[in-house]
Order: sequence, then structure tokens, then C-alpha cells
Amino acid sequence: MARKAEPPQLPLPLTPAPLPQAPLDDIQRLACLRLIRSENIGPVTFRELINRFGGATAALAALPELSSRSGRGRPLRICAIETAEAELEAAMRIGAHPLFTIEPDYPPLLAHLDMPPPLIYAKGRRELLTRAALAIVGSRDASAAGRAFTRKVATELSHAGMVIVSGLARGIDAEAHLASLSGGTIAVLAGGLDVVYPPEHAELHAAIGEAGCLVSEMPPGFVPRGQDFPRRNRIISGIANGVLVIEAAKRSGTLITARMAAEQGRDVFAVPGHPLDPRAEGTNHLLRNGAILVTSAADILEIIGPGLKPRFSFREPEPPPPAPYVSAAQEQLAETKPETSPPPDNADNERARVLAVLGPSPVSIDELVRVAGLSVRVIQAAILELTLAGQIERHGQNLVSLKPTDEAPIRN
Repeated sequence: MARKAEPPQLPLPLTPAPLPQAPLDDIQRLACLRLIRSENIGPVTFRELINRFGGATAALAALPELSSRSGRGRPLRICAIETAEAELEAAMRIGAHPLFTIEPDYPPLLAHLDMPPPLIYAKGRRELLTRAALAIVGSRDASAAGRAFTRKVATELSHAGMVIVSGLARGIDAEAHLASLSGGTIAVLAGGLDVVYPPEHAELHAAIGEAGCLVSEMPPGFVPRGQDFPRRNRIISGIANGVLVIEAAKRSGTLITARMAAEQGRDVFAVPGHPLDPRAEGTNHLLRNGAILVTSAADILEIIGPGLKPRFSFREPEPPPPAPYVSAAQEQLAETKPETSPPPDNADNERARVLAVLGPSPVSIDELVRVAGLSVRVIQAAILELTLAGQIERHGQNLVSLKPTDEAPIRN
């Protein structure tokens, strides 16, 4: 019998993980969950609060004062202990394990993103989250040829030791999971791990929860909405070393995954299709814009096979260059000795100056330092307080903007 190939050990991106990692005890895990579920706390704010106060417990204790200094008209809603305990107990009942960005078992490729989800739930073989992986996505209304190619390439990559990642949708996703179930597959869900969608995939859902791994950033019992699927897609591409697109309409969620993969620095692969087939419009568009053409599993293994560094070759036309993980402002802050907090009577003026130079278009913190004429420390404190007040929106790459007043609040 031929010896099964060892899982490929691929190099990780050079960007350092956003937070130091260490095992959490039950008290720390509860505090992290309460912090994440508190009002106006999202990936960027969670990371900054942890870094600033040294842990979730201290950050929670500081939130009331930060909220009062932010100029809010009402206190910040902090997640109750009972609410967080109930969520963790629900996860335990369905066999889901919480993984925070500050824990060593958190998927390493996902942790290196600019804005990784602070918490994901995983059920099944969690060791799959640390192995080299390829995401396979495509049309829900897949052709017979597309389904056959998906099964072939997923089987061959799985035999080569790669984990296959997809979204458990109809069509291409389901074929990819079925072909790689025995070798290792990860299904990223838009809802809670106990919510089966689509309903006809109940058996496959259960099988992946045992032989593979189910992943979601949503709590148990959460029923997905339309806007949750694009959020799910960023995790599909974020966990994987690359993304293969097999059949996609010109406007589809599959292309959202491809775009996110490119923004995350992943290789994007595409299978060419007949120009008269609407299911090939998206893949052919990707190929015209620099995606790597694939006709076999060998084409993928040549790029991200064992010991090879991903080329990160596909990009959307002329994207803005990614900001370095440590910006000039952050370097300035690192070289500055700790200061005492600014007096309360100056805080309103400093926040007003930051708001005055912000608009709907995202700008960097470095630019705020230059235009507002304030120190890096003051700018960062003001941004944190204005975020908690729900007045500004945080983006990746140290970008901020005013929050639209006609939209529902966005968690940052």
C-alpha cells in the first residue's frame, strides 16, 4: 500500500499575529467572550483593548470609564456574565469549542489577517485548522462537468495531504466536501454550528462535524441572514493558503470570496469555462485579471505544494498597497515613553479635532496625526473612545472613517 503523503507544511505570511497567544482558563475565556459581545466591540477594538490593558478582564473593568469619557449619552452596554455563560454552555452542549485569537489553537493563517474574527467556534478535528489548506468554491447551480472536476481535483489534493475548505453550500461546495471528507475538510458556516443550511445537507453537516471540522464565528442557535454569508466568505479564504474558483456567475458570492482572498494575500486559482456558459463568466473574468489558470490538481500543487511559498499572484486591478503591520505612527508610539492620560477637560477638544478631520472616506492613523496635530497616543485614545461611542468606523490597515448616520451600527 502506498504511503499517504504527509500534510504540506507551507510557510505562513510574514505579517505577525495581532496578539500574543497563550492558553486561556475558564475565567479568561468568559471575560474574552463578554468583551467581544459588548456594544461597539469588534476585531480591531478587541485587539486594541487587550493590548492596552493586558487582558480581557482588565479591559472590561476599564470600559465604564472609557464610555463616560467618550461623550456617549448613555452607558456602554457590557455583556452580562450570565449571557456569556449561557453561550458557552450552549456551545458545550453541541460539542463546539471556542477559539480566541489569543489562543495557540486559533487557525494561524486566519490569525495573521489584519482583522481576524476575535472568536470562532470549531467542532470536530480542530487539528485540521493548522494544516495547509485550499478553499474550493463555486456555483450552487453547478454543471455536471463542474461537479465532476470538483470531485477529481478535491480528491487528488486531499490525497496529497491538503485540507479542503468550503462553505457547505449546494453545488461545488458540497462536492468538494464529499470528495475530501476522508482526507480532511473544513466547512465554514454563516450561522451557528447547530444550524443546518441548506436543510438537505443535514447528513453532510453531521459527517463533517465528526470526520472533518465545522467552523463559525456565530454563537450556537444563530440563524444566518443574507448579510452573514459574505462575512463567512472572508473566513473561508482566510483559513486557506489559496482559493480555487470552479464556475461562478459574473455577479456572485463566489467572486466575493475571490476578492477577499486577493486582499488577504492568497493565491487565487480559476478553472476556465466556455464563453457561452454564464457559469463561466466569473471564472473567465478572474483569469483575465490575473488569476492562475487551473486544469488539474498539479497546477495548484506547483504553486502551493509542500515546501513552496504561495506567489500571491492575483490582485484586483491597481489596489491600494497594504499598510505595514507596524505603521510609522505605531513606531513613533513604541519609541515614546508612557504618558499619563490627558486631563478630562482636554478630552472633548481632542475628540472634536479628530472628528473634524474625518469624513466618510477611510484615512490612516498616520494621516490623522499629521492633520490633527496631536500625538499618536492622544489620537489612539480618541479613536478608541469614539469607536465605543459609535461615532467612527474602524477598517483594516489602520484606517478609520466617520460612521454613516443612516445605517445600522457596525461592530468594529
